[in-house]
Amino acid sequence: MLSSKSVLLCLLLFSLSLHVAICTNPLYHYCFGPKNFTANSPYRTNLNNLLKTLPTKVSSTGFARGSSGQGQSRVYGIALCRGDVSKTNCVTCVNDAIKKLRQQCPKQKGAIIWYDNCMLKYSDADFFGKIDNKNKFYMYNVKGVDNPTSFNKKVKELLSSLASIASANQKWYVAGKLESEGSKTLYGLGQCSRDLSNANCKKCLDSAISELPSCCSGKRGARVVGGSCNVRYELYSFVN
Repeated sequence: MLSSKSVLLCLLLFSLSLHVAICTNPLYHYCFGPKNFTANSPYRTNLNNLLKTLPTKVSSTGFARGSSGQGQSRVYGIALCRGDVSKTNCVTCVNDAIKKLRQQCPKQKGAIIWYDNCMLKYSDADFFGKIDNKNKFYMYNVKGVDNPTSFNKKVKELLSSLASIASANQKWYVAGKLESEGSKTLYGLGQCSRDLSNANCKKCLDSAISELPSCCSGKRGARVVGGSCNVRYELYSFVN
């Protein structure tokens, strides 16, 4: 996981409302699963094969899915980049994610890591097409707004609209904006992993949106980031 200093740095950057991603460290990571693998195991070999080939499978729209091996030693993995990220930057981010997970989760059979530009996940369990409700975290701007009740309604209006659009298009991704109070513009994003069905994508995004009031009510910016989808809003434009 991020160190306390890294978390503080990211939160400070949010509080300053910077318009660029200065925090180049991973946003978060989890090592999961009840079982570990050994250095000379078939699982280790299959994981190495998967992580070697996954970056080469990244499509022009920023998604890759693959598996390696058979039976109990089989490993499944996906890489997903934010919808506005170029293929070149996507591959770079995925390769960085692979290196970082090898360091942070050297023996665990399951692991996931998020950067601003990409997510990487692998597991010994076949998770393709299933909503991941376990691997999730929140980030938010430490500053609040003057009228939380009205602002929260605008956030829900924007993100709910984006969820409907994202779950119905080919990229499973959409960014948009909505005029808020005081001539301020609210910017939002919704994205799903492309192994999900349209219905599960919508379900995942709606669930993420429903968690915002409990974690981030009235905050000037926030995101709910999971293993299958993520939503984000800010009072500044944060995508290309």
